[in-house]
Amino acid sequence: MLAFEVIPDLLTSAGEAAAAAVAAVVDEPGAAQKYVGILLRSIFVENILLAFFLGMCSYLAVSKRVDSSVGLGIAVIFVLGLTVPINWVVQEYVLRPGALHWAGMPDSDLSYLQFLTFIASIAAAVQIVEMAVDKMSPKLYAALGIFLPLIAVNCAILGSSLFMVERKYSFGESVVFGLGSGIGWLLAIVSMAAIRWRLRTAHVPGPLKGLGITFITTGLIAMAFMTFSGI
Repeated sequence: MLAFEVIPDLLTSAGEAAAAAVAAVVDEPGAAQKYVGILLRSIFVENILLAFFLGMCSYLAVSKRVDSSVGLGIAVIFVLGLTVPINWVVQEYVLRPGALHWAGMPDSDLSYLQFLTFIASIAAAVQIVEMAVDKMSPKLYAALGIFLPLIAVNCAILGSSLFMVERKYSFGESVVFGLGSGIGWLLAIVSMAAIRWRLRTAHVPGPLKGLGITFITTGLIAMAFMTFSGI
C-alpha cells in the first residue's frame, strides 16, 4: 500500500480519536471531573518544573525579568499543547506494537523510534513558535534570545510526552495534560521572576546571592504548590 493511500486512513483514525474524546466528555458524567483533575494536578501538584524539576535551564536563565518570563511561558504552553497530542497520535498509530495495522502491517513495532519522532515533532512546533514570535513581537524575540529555539531541547517538553505515554492517557487527556503542564510551567517561571525582581532591593547574605537564593526560593515555591495536593 502506497504512502499517499494510507495517510488519509491515519488522519481519519486521529479524527475518530478526537471525536471519541469529545463524546466522552459530553456523554460520561464523570469525564469532565476527570479532565479537571488532570488539569489541576498538572498545574499544581505534579507541576512539570517544581515537582519533577524539568526545564530548569531556561527557568533559571529567563526568570530575571517578568515580561520575558511571560513570553517564554506562553510559548511553552503553545508547544506543549500542540506536541503532547501530536505525539499521542504518533505513539498510538505509528510507534506502539501493532500500531500500523491500519497500513496493513499488524506486526510492526517502531517503539525504538519514540525519542527521535517525539523530538522531531517538538522541533517542528518550536520552529512555528519562533517564526510567529519573530513576526509579531521582535522585541520579545530579541529578549528571549537563544532560549526560544532551545525550547526544542527543553526536557520539560519531552518529559511531558513521555509522561503521557507512561500514564496511558487518552487523546483528550493528553490535550488537557499538555495544556496544564504548560500553564504550570508558566506560573512557576512568572512567580520566580516576580520574586527575583523584588529580591533586587532585598538584603541577601553574600554567600546566597545569585543562584543560591534562587534555588532556595524555588524550593519554597514548590512546597507552596504542594499544598494543593488535597484537591
